[in-house]
Amino acid sequence: MGDIRRLVGHGAMSAHQIVAISVCMGLNMLDGFDILVMSFAAPGASAEWKLSGSQLGVLFSAALLGMACGSLFLAPHADRFGRRAIVMLSVLIVSLGMIASAFASSYEILAVLRAITGIGIGGILASATVLVAEYASDRWRSTASFLYTTGYSIGGTVGGAIAAILIGRFGWRTAFEFGAAASLLMLPISYWGLPESVDFLITRQPANALLILNRLLSRMRHPTLSALPQREAHALQPGSGFVRRLFASPLRRSTILLWSAFFFIMGGYYFVFNWTPKLLTSSGLTVQQGLSSGVLLSLGGIAGTILFAFVTRVIDVRRVTLGCLLASSALMALFAVSATFLPAALLIGVALGGMSTSAMAGFYAITPTLYEADLRTAGMGWGIGVGRIGAILAPLATGVLVDHGWRSVQLFCLFAGAFLLAWLALAGMTSTAVRSLAVGEAT
Repeated sequence: MGDIRRLVGHGAMSAHQIVAISVCMGLNMLDGFDILVMSFAAPGASAEWKLSGSQLGVLFSAALLGMACGSLFLAPHADRFGRRAIVMLSVLIVSLGMIASAFASSYEILAVLRAITGIGIGGILASATVLVAEYASDRWRSTASFLYTTGYSIGGTVGGAIAAILIGRFGWRTAFEFGAAASLLMLPISYWGLPESVDFLITRQPANALLILNRLLSRMRHPTLSALPQREAHALQPGSGFVRRLFASPLRRSTILLWSAFFFIMGGYYFVFNWTPKLLTSSGLTVQQGLSSGVLLSLGGIAGTILFAFVTRVIDVRRVTLGCLLASSALMALFAVSATFLPAALLIGVALGGMSTSAMAGFYAITPTLYEADLRTAGMGWGIGVGRIGAILAPLATGVLVDHGWRSVQLFCLFAGAFLLAWLALAGMTSTAVRSLAVGEAT
């Protein structure tokens, strides 16, 4: 089994592997678009249904709640039934949720549909992240994970711009129709371009595993097998007790620290991207200037992850991630004191978008290295799921603090602390722990 993993890990990147990672990047674009689609549709839906602020808050939070549930409860099944199968199911859920959302007759129905759509996004994100780590070679793994993360920012920026144009011409429901079309397009693309995980095939050995595995090895220009390797003992009880295994002795410390880091980084990240335009407007900038800051955050995220994708080829991904977390915390503090000076605020905003998004990409690269193949998507899914809880709570807590008179300076300084706490959690995970179960390492 270790020989097969070494072949993939040490070999050159084939066209088949590059296509698989590119498809995953496209899938991540759905996540970026889904986060922003409600922001664009909110004014139209609010006017049609006469919604209050709290009702809009429910619509904003519903998708994040669904994403958490998808990461926690749908994604782990990928370790039992296959990464590809769960991705395909999740894309179908997103497509149906988007289509139905376009025809929602009340805000309550739309909230339910947003949660259902989020479940699909949660299932996609954890499974696709693991596939990227498994199909990239050792030399390109961190780079591939960072490039994959750019899909989130691209989906939010490009998809959001298209949705804004459609809404302006045809109404708010067209944003969901566009999302449905994009999701449906990803179904055939995923079917033809996304292979099953090699690690899953050799660990679980489902029906026709040898035939499928040899087909994949041929496409990656590796020798085929005459027989499957012997399954490892822990793989003989598929799907059983994955939470217990995440907290077993060798993994307990890393799992707890990882979940803590995900919670704090996603809390800080979603505060930045959800509240920055509003807080800048409240600090005296115009509405247009506030919206511009949101666009620049996303553009900074794209530029930053592309830059650090290649930095990680020469610097260990854990060190890069630690540096991005510290930089994000410092930039938050600088942003707090420069919010009313537009040139500085926009420049810092670009840097903050790049550093915070790159820090997130670092966690996506690191997490799959902590867990063995039959536990990898469960570990990824639960890390992201706990992080999504932070993503839900941070914007809600910010709203409460704003209602109690907190100013933007205080809020940015508070969430600068969230990035510092994420740094402490990652720093507590030793380099040995991060690398001990590295993807592609011989077992």
